[in-house]
Amino acid sequence: MITLAKYYRQSATYRIFKGILEDLTVFMETLGQITVQLCQVSKFILKGEISWKELMEQCYRYGITSLPITLSISAMTSIIIASQVAAEMVKQGGGNFVGMLLVILIVREAGAVMSAFAIISMIGSSMASEIATMRVTEQIDAITVLKVNPVRYLFVPRVLSGIIMMPFIVILASFVGVLAGAVTSDLSAGLSYRAYFDSAWLGVYIKDLFVSLLKSSCFGGAIALISCTCGYYASGGAKGVGLATTKAVVWSFVAIVIIDMIFAIAFFY
Repeated sequence: MITLAKYYRQSATYRIFKGILEDLTVFMETLGQITVQLCQVSKFILKGEISWKELMEQCYRYGITSLPITLSISAMTSIIIASQVAAEMVKQGGGNFVGMLLVILIVREAGAVMSAFAIISMIGSSMASEIATMRVTEQIDAITVLKVNPVRYLFVPRVLSGIIMMPFIVILASFVGVLAGAVTSDLSAGLSYRAYFDSAWLGVYIKDLFVSLLKSSCFGGAIALISCTCGYYASGGAKGVGLATTKAVVWSFVAIVIIDMIFAIAFFY
């Protein structure tokens, strides 16, 4: 019996099952950590215990330093879509609907999602590595010894900055995307700017703008919360910092897709 168990532990089936079980355990632990930190951050925000100076610094970091890459990604996404869609729609007699199609796509989805992906790559990974470095170098322990709550000091300003600044980023990214789509439609399909913008207003409603801004706030808060949490629970020196940063990026991407799906089902299904 002992020999049979020994051979089973050496089998591929056992290793696959063990790997799945370990991944599931890590997933549940991370989900629990994020939930706990969300509750603590919400408590401090509702009580008004906010470091305003740190909040302003994080808002500048979140909103200003990320703009070049965010606007570039939004513009290039619109150019790619318009270059493939505009010419074909004009050929099929649907030129009057090009602007409407692109604006709906950008306002409802592409503007917010592409901005979130850019923020994850630039700001989220930076937050995770910063806090993970503080953890492995025992700076967070020093903060705790000084009787400063690390969640209030590190999490709250970053999460609030994401909630506040992300809608402004999305507004700018969507505006740039719409303009890039207009220029590309004119150059690739000969569609006039007047025809583009006349049709652009046909399919956009206040509801679309409201949902986009609300969704972007959720995106910003989720990115900051997940990145800080993954960094906060890092361990194992430089390797742990790298693993925490990777984990933060992966979890943030997954969270963005899930939140986006929830909003799509809730408001547009």
